[in-house]
Amino acid sequence: MIMLDELNAQQRLAAKKIDGPLLILAGAGSGKTKTIIYRMAHMIRNLGIPASSILGVSFTNKASKEMRERMHALMGRRVGRDLTLCTFHSLCVQILRQDIDSIGRRKNFTIFDTSDQLSVLRRALKHFNAGKGFDRKTVISKIEKLKNLGIGENEFADSIYFDPEDPYDHATEYCYRYYQENLEFYNAIDFNDIILLAVQILKKNPQIATKYSKRFQYIMIDEYQDTNPLQFQLVQFLTSTHNNICVVGDDDQSIYAFRGADIGNILSFERQFKGATIIKLEQNYRSTAPILNLANAVIKENKKRTSKTLWTQKKSNKLPILWAMGDTEHEADVVAEEIAKMQMSGVHLSNVAMLYRSNTQTPPLEDALRLSSIPYKIIGGQKFYDKKEIKDLISYLSLILNPRNEVALRRIINVPNRGIGKTTLNKFLDKSKSEGMTLFKTMQNFPQVAGSRANLISSFVEIISVNSKNFKMMSLREAIGALIEQIDYLKYIEKEYSDTPKQIEGRKGDVYNFLEAATRFQNYMKEETSLKNFVEKLLLQDSQDSNDDGDDDGAGDGAGDGEGVNSKNEVSLMTLHSSKGLEFNTVFLIGVEEESLPHKRTIEQGEDISEERRLCYVGMTRAREELIMTYCKERTMYGKKVPRHRSRFLHSLKDSKLFVEQDRTTFGHLSEEEAEEYKDNFFASLIDSL
Repeated sequence: MIMLDELNAQQRLAAKKIDGPLLILAGAGSGKTKTIIYRMAHMIRNLGIPASSILGVSFTNKASKEMRERMHALMGRRVGRDLTLCTFHSLCVQILRQDIDSIGRRKNFTIFDTSDQLSVLRRALKHFNAGKGFDRKTVISKIEKLKNLGIGENEFADSIYFDPEDPYDHATEYCYRYYQENLEFYNAIDFNDIILLAVQILKKNPQIATKYSKRFQYIMIDEYQDTNPLQFQLVQFLTSTHNNICVVGDDDQSIYAFRGADIGNILSFERQFKGATIIKLEQNYRSTAPILNLANAVIKENKKRTSKTLWTQKKSNKLPILWAMGDTEHEADVVAEEIAKMQMSGVHLSNVAMLYRSNTQTPPLEDALRLSSIPYKIIGGQKFYDKKEIKDLISYLSLILNPRNEVALRRIINVPNRGIGKTTLNKFLDKSKSEGMTLFKTMQNFPQVAGSRANLISSFVEIISVNSKNFKMMSLREAIGALIEQIDYLKYIEKEYSDTPKQIEGRKGDVYNFLEAATRFQNYMKEETSLKNFVEKLLLQDSQDSNDDGDDDGAGDGAGDGEGVNSKNEVSLMTLHSSKGLEFNTVFLIGVEEESLPHKRTIEQGEDISEERRLCYVGMTRAREELIMTYCKERTMYGKKVPRHRSRFLHSLKDSKLFVEQDRTTFGHLSEEEAEEYKDNFFASLIDSL
């Protein structure tokens, strides 16, 4: 027998309700995965329902794997093997492999990856006579959205989604047809075809839909708030011979509308499945009462939601804190200093996370952590100093600092493009070897080796020489700015990404952020500022980043529905979207201000801010013990200072006593004694690790 005594009263109700439609509204940290696992175990072991007749569907391979492992732990691997636990896409691939021939396609199809897709789109746009005026990734994104809505290539022009005034829609209409014709020619499908074609099979062949519905008599869908219209159609076909559908989700955590998720699927479950039972899981096992009280107050302002209030037995006198910061750099410095204090007191950094609305907020945060020698990891994104443009600029600085750095030289010899190719480079490599001198010295002394390109080599050598002098006469920021201007790097970005114009501003923004990083370094180091110190600091941190400290301590105990993903002694940085399902002891929620959260784009376009409020709620409920929020009175945006104000989500609650607001513009730096203690501890730990 599977005993359900480990579940609370509402979880037991959900586990025992087997027949008919069931909606389990599982609040953040309410133990939904545990409830699902015990429900399936109860069905198999206590009620004798064959495991092979149960289908559990999740959104990610990670979630599916976790469910399978927990089922194995509870019931043994033999029972687990008979159970179908999979993602929507893996289920639909099974349907396609067995039945795609019913819609005239061959079973030995291949699945195109992103590079394959873009290759076909490049040809499509060329045939459309688009030149380089359209962003291929934007067109692909539009096609993906249409597929997720279930709109085929021949239906787009007549749909409500086609705007005759939008040039991109005309390009998309042509490219969609061309793209699908090519996929069929190559007997290929793409990732978004997987569910679309499976639904087409079930729609055109009722007998096949009946086959799968009879095979899976009991169906469970996890994270139901994230389903799109196409996935809803799939669920309808799978339940065509019965009504045993159990969905688990939380409308308050629906944050993926940009991927096509339709919150209406969970809000209208009772209307779509008559006689549905709704069970709410409101006891939270993750966060303290003060954190939940604030999160509840924020989310209840959304009008279209199911009424529920999270509660917990975890009492605490520690209220969430809102820090008012001076500007972007001050915000990053204070947060880094707070984390340094925590590290000094023995806190494992894997229990600490910094969450933000947009990846554009990360550069100053990364700089502050680097300057404080605090290890960090970015979840679901790329570190600022790993980006191509930043690595290019660092290579220039490294070569200026040390002309013997052949790795740096080879990276930027033709960046921006100056007509120096591999053949020319090989000539200098051979000459360098025969003369016994460095590659740069060879170029400097024997430019004639390049033949007709000798002047190009001389120009490159001159750039390095001139800028070497600049760094001795100018400030770090000014010298880097002069270098960027001399090599015309921003113009290079425009040319390099002319076929993906939406990337241009973001990549230029990274260059501006690198200049701001140099300014921050100057302000931090003061009289110790030099190109040597700057480059060494960057390269030292990169070296530390690549070291595995071998620490296997987990970041969470999994009491709720998620846990930390960072087992190393590193701070986790991520967007609010990436934080879904995770939890940390301490959460710094960065930039809780107007035009960050809610996002500027949502405000300017007059869109409903409900999802932005849900993002705020998700961020708050990642915290187990401590929630620290920040906003700036002004923020640096593309080199300009812009006034900012606290988010409306908190402004309306400023007199509620649900959080404490502190003005950090007048204090917040480590004392000299604390700074010295931190440095001693850091270097001691570094020596130990070596």
